[in-house]
Amino acid sequence: MPDGVEVTQNGRILEVKLNKPKVNAIDIPMSQALGAAFAELRDNPDLWVGILTAEGEKIFSAGWDLKALNSGEVELDNWWETADYGDGGFAGLTENWNLNKPVIAALNGLVIGGGFELAMGCDLLIAAEHVEFGLPEMPLGMVPDAGALQRLPRRIPHNIAMEMFLLGRRMSAEEAAHYGLVNKVVPKEKLLDQAREWAESIAWSAPLAMQSVKEVQRAIECVPLEAAFNKMRTENLPVYRKMLKSDDAAEGVAAFVEKREPKFKGE
Repeated sequence: MPDGVEVTQNGRILEVKLNKPKVNAIDIPMSQALGAAFAELRDNPDLWVGILTAEGEKIFSAGWDLKALNSGEVELDNWWETADYGDGGFAGLTENWNLNKPVIAALNGLVIGGGFELAMGCDLLIAAEHVEFGLPEMPLGMVPDAGALQRLPRRIPHNIAMEMFLLGRRMSAEEAAHYGLVNKVVPKEKLLDQAREWAESIAWSAPLAMQSVKEVQRAIECVPLEAAFNKMRTENLPVYRKMLKSDDAAEGVAAFVEKREPKFKGE
């Protein structure tokens, strides 16, 4: 595991674990490994849902490997062009525009900087009670431009996001849940159990329907309501179109009428 990423398949669920002591700082090889893991989730028809977590209880990820930046291994100027961070952009999820399968983040400790941006690339966030979120880039003379500037003000009130950007204050898991940034806060010993329970529930459902949710949401984000309807009905949304004609849709309706459990195949 030289790249700091552990990947495990459990039935239809792919678990991806950060394990690069001490703080799971993400350098280029680790970012590429994460990109490869989520590409496997995307491309393997036997995988329907992913879980992202990290080893231990202290830290999920401190984000970008600043030692690599300081040594000159990576550059800050146009960093997204000057190095190959792998499929899906930095950390495999921050710019992964074609991964339609759901990813659950099980946040086990501090979620800092690029680690926070990675977490926001997930679809459902579960945090242990002791988790804190922070964006410490400003004192370093930088900004969190791998997802936080773009996503955070869309997830929480604008002024609260500005506090985190400009003051660098940390947000507790409880406050994050209050604003809807995380879906659920649980005791640390129940974190993975909860994530796996949700993953199993998703893996039971029709995969094309689940994937259509992500595809459509991405296409209509920030689009006025009437235009959003028009985009769904007129633009090229291949997963959504496939779902409408799928055997799974017919199977779901038939199972409901016949009062039995559906048997979905992703077709």
